[in-house]
Amino acid sequence: MKLEDWSAAATAVDFVDKAGWAREKESLPALVAALAAASGFEAKPGSLLIAPAHDGAPPRVFFGVEEEGAKKRDPFLAGKLAGALPPGLYRLGGGVADPQTAALAFLLSSYAFSRYVSPKAEKPRLCAPEGVDRARIERIARAVALGRDLVNTPANDMGPEALAEAALALAARHGAQSRVIVGEALLAENFPLIHAVGRAAAQAPRLVEFTHGPADGLKVTLVGKGVCFDSGGLDIKPSSAMALMKKDMGGAATTLALASMLMDSALPLRLRVLLPIVENSISANAFRTSDIYRSRKGLTVEIGNTDAEGRLILADALAYASEDQPDLLFNFATLTGAARVALGPELPPFYTGDDALAEQIAACGRAVNDPVWRLPLWDNYDSGLDGKISDVVSVTSGGFSGSIVAALFLRRFVSDPARWAHFDVYCWNPSTKPGRPEGGEVQSARLLYDLIEKRANERAAT
Repeated sequence: MKLEDWSAAATAVDFVDKAGWAREKESLPALVAALAAASGFEAKPGSLLIAPAHDGAPPRVFFGVEEEGAKKRDPFLAGKLAGALPPGLYRLGGGVADPQTAALAFLLSSYAFSRYVSPKAEKPRLCAPEGVDRARIERIARAVALGRDLVNTPANDMGPEALAEAALALAARHGAQSRVIVGEALLAENFPLIHAVGRAAAQAPRLVEFTHGPADGLKVTLVGKGVCFDSGGLDIKPSSAMALMKKDMGGAATTLALASMLMDSALPLRLRVLLPIVENSISANAFRTSDIYRSRKGLTVEIGNTDAEGRLILADALAYASEDQPDLLFNFATLTGAARVALGPELPPFYTGDDALAEQIAACGRAVNDPVWRLPLWDNYDSGLDGKISDVVSVTSGGFSGSIVAALFLRRFVSDPARWAHFDVYCWNPSTKPGRPEGGEVQSARLLYDLIEKRANERAAT
């Protein structure tokens, strides 16, 4: 995922809104004006007019955009160019409000998952706009592509072993220190919930851990749910609900995408990554509803439903993460259908115990077009997790407020909720939109890259 070197020979793409087009077309050559009239080009957002070279003049491209201040203005609209332009080399011309975002949108839209099929056609290429941070744009696009590839890969090729290998390969590429705890060793090292959820699968459960960066830097720990396929366990899902369960490791993919951005940027940061990786399968030794396990934190947990497995593996990982007392602790998980019912696939909810952190998360999301929405850690619902014969139950009996209840469950395993945020991500685009092609998606990583970068640099400056 890269931009080309700037070239004067590249075809310019001029961005025009309706008002700008009204002025522009008055001075167009007759051939271009006739072509615009014949094609009905009126600079509607996302529309395209390609004028060929003529009479010694170079070809020109006009791209319709929203008027400035429009309520439905899409910062990633320029991503449509990646699928609309014919093959060739292009550069951003006049009228581009934010060249950096436009270039990123173009790269994000250029992504295609090609592991199992050859690319269908040559794609257009974009020159790096002058004056933008090219390295940053490419860093983000590469990391998002990595995460999308992981989510899009089916479970027969992205089981626990392969996902762990991908994480270790990323760690090695950046010189991070890493280790992996596999199978029965999870019990020996006190990760009983991770072991219980994954023990029924053909590939053993595991915990990947790696650290990177200076010991005196801002301490940031990332935890990602790595359920490579979720059958629901003994509380088996219907087939319709299983169709997208290859993406249930989207939290781990998001974590690795964010880790890639952070490690590649050489920030003054002590990064720690924890990935509990399992497959929730069915066999004679599968964990059962009503089983009770003692977690790493020491709390006993009664299993209310084997299809609520993600919070269990996160519980052990979050307890482990908290032992190191990080400055910031973020976890990512495709955790609940309730989050999708509440906010849909494009807007992940997040939870934190700190209002200032919540405001910064929301602000960074708006700034980089990586939207999230805060939902409350509603304390009145917390008592529903109190067990009768255990310290805590994994699900409540009523079935209401599923995403909030899951977040409250996770909070019980975090030592300092004011330094923690949980993202209930979906990690899938049901249809193609600018910057967001259909298929696996990385949500919330770009905004947290922005936030962590600010926090790390502020700390280093003091």
